[in-house]
Amino acid sequence: MLYVIMALLPTSLFGIYNFGIRALILILVTIASCVASEWIFNKIVHKKNSIDDLSAVVTGLLLALNLPASLPWWEAVIGGVFAIVIVKMMFGGLGQNFMNPALGARCFLLICFAGKMTYFVYDGVTGPTPLAELKAGETVNTLSMLLGNIRGTIGETSVVAIMIGAMFLILMGVIDLRIPGTYIVTFVIFITLFGGHGFDPQYITAHLCGGGLMLGAWFMATDYVTSPITSKGKILFGICLGCLTGLFRLFGGSAEGVSYAIIISNLLVPLIEKVTLPKPFGKGGEK
Repeated sequence: MLYVIMALLPTSLFGIYNFGIRALILILVTIASCVASEWIFNKIVHKKNSIDDLSAVVTGLLLALNLPASLPWWEAVIGGVFAIVIVKMMFGGLGQNFMNPALGARCFLLICFAGKMTYFVYDGVTGPTPLAELKAGETVNTLSMLLGNIRGTIGETSVVAIMIGAMFLILMGVIDLRIPGTYIVTFVIFITLFGGHGFDPQYITAHLCGGGLMLGAWFMATDYVTSPITSKGKILFGICLGCLTGLFRLFGGSAEGVSYAIIISNLLVPLIEKVTLPKPFGKGGEK
């Protein structure tokens, strides 16, 4: 958990630089609400204190990075409470939750506060995200999307900052390439086949740099608790993520689809692990 926090620092710092003090306040408030929710829940149900494992901090940080900086702080608090109490602790705590708590809370906030969750401001100007402009058939600046000088949530804008953190996790052995690699490759194949632009590098790059795909692929799809543990399962999981994300982005009503793709794939993990479980050899198995 500490390594994940360290890996998210470049993305967090860039988000604060990009969106100002409001982003910093939202990050601190969301982390505090998650940690406090877990501490209070443990007190109420007389369970051992579990905030020392830092999982609540990771959930709060990931949730904050998936929120627009303009979101009112009290809505972020509601999201933090929902992530910890409903998605995580009600199902037994760390290791028992069936979906990523941060993304579960983000989708909950999208349903409850759709207007505020889709209201983006950058450099004092409101407007749609580049991904929404791309879906509308408009031209987007892929270099700005790569660097992060665009509208979006606090942590999704800079692919460079995200990749710095992702490389750190890979070098430290926290994650491997199976899930994010398969996810990204599958998504590229999907939009090449069904996006209507063929193999257009600029169109593909814009899709990869836009929205929360990179943040989701490297930091949320790889969550140990809600992703498969088998090697083949990880690859199948990545294929599901890529297809669902492409389906939601190209044919859905919204320009984004990463959160819903990861949550739905989380729900499929028990089935994925069942069909990809290695067969035992020896007595009772294959000879």
